[in-house]
Amino acid sequence: MSKPKVFEKPLGVKDYLPEAVTKLRNIEYRVLACMERWGYNQILTPTLEYYDTVGVASSTEDKKLFKLLDRKGQTLVLRSELTAPIARVASSLLKEHAFPLRLSYHSNVFRAIEEEAGRDSEFYQTGVELIGDASSEADAEVVALAVASLQAAGVGTFKIALGHVGFLNGLFQETLEGRSDAQLSLKEHLLARDYVGYREAIKSLALSPEVERELIGVLRLRGGDEICEQARMVSQHPIAQDAIRHLCEVWDVLKAYGVSEHVVIDLTMIGDFSYYTGMTFEGYAADLGFPVCSGGRYDNLLSQFGRPAPATGFALKTNRILEVNGGEAVATPKRVLIAYDAEHREEALQLAKAKRGSEETAVVITQLVSEPEAWSKARLAKEDGTYEVRGIAYQEVIALLAQ
Repeated sequence: MSKPKVFEKPLGVKDYLPEAVTKLRNIEYRVLACMERWGYNQILTPTLEYYDTVGVASSTEDKKLFKLLDRKGQTLVLRSELTAPIARVASSLLKEHAFPLRLSYHSNVFRAIEEEAGRDSEFYQTGVELIGDASSEADAEVVALAVASLQAAGVGTFKIALGHVGFLNGLFQETLEGRSDAQLSLKEHLLARDYVGYREAIKSLALSPEVERELIGVLRLRGGDEICEQARMVSQHPIAQDAIRHLCEVWDVLKAYGVSEHVVIDLTMIGDFSYYTGMTFEGYAADLGFPVCSGGRYDNLLSQFGRPAPATGFALKTNRILEVNGGEAVATPKRVLIAYDAEHREEALQLAKAKRGSEETAVVITQLVSEPEAWSKARLAKEDGTYEVRGIAYQEVIALLAQ
């Protein structure tokens, strides 16, 4: 294997240049401010966690975890998501705090990938966890906050697909009782959005025409609140019925929030079926194939850390949002250049200090000039009242130079 060149990077990681970082931070600040207004307090957790605790509890497949050993031989992982670390904190450092807990976060996460186009090994998530509330009101709150967060991030057109793992669990138990392998196969096809494979798998099961039509008909259960009534007729299994009841309650609360226009019920939505226990959802922006947010209910996670509690939440894929609104202009601060010679050094630097303290929206740059005449020729006054010095634009230029 050849040695990497000095400018090469590992697979799946990126450099973000100043303009992109400005836009990324702008998205981060606006979203976190939105979350704070909803009562969510920001938390930071370590980049490294123990594999045997957070790594095992994570929703990420084991093969996608970055693992390393510490000096004692303990296996560590780079955090692959934030939900499991926050569950650890809620069960330890915050164990004396009463429920519900409302926590927000913004951090980079790491997942090992195959050589697939459009996938990153390191990316950024901004999200929330609502811990200690099992109600449909709590589920609706995080969906409504996801809508508000996407709007705060500048995503103009999007839809959130809302599902419930209980509906498919109940339906498959009713129609494929005792056939766990078949149930798993169908769930995997739905998780991958492989609807052709889903239909073919059903046809290979040698089911009665009625059951076959019922299972294929699930693919049409997508729309508004009319889907609630249609789904009630599909399966009479208690788990499926409870799921639809809960999902319809969530929909009613979302209507009260005034955000149901951004939401569709999609009963093929299953999320990671080994992790989520109830409602799940994904948000899709126009013209982008990947989801820009995802979330759902995970009522079993905190019990792995010794503090059983229901929980729900979501995460925005912040760098994917950057792809959506990367062309959006970010307000740039006023740029001031103070040019000085050695004789005026102290005066210039004190003036810069004063301006940085009084003009919070200004960027103040100082520059020592050794050849005033050449510098004057490099300064170009423009018709709009701004200046250009060696290709860089400034709204104000102050020259403290000996005459």
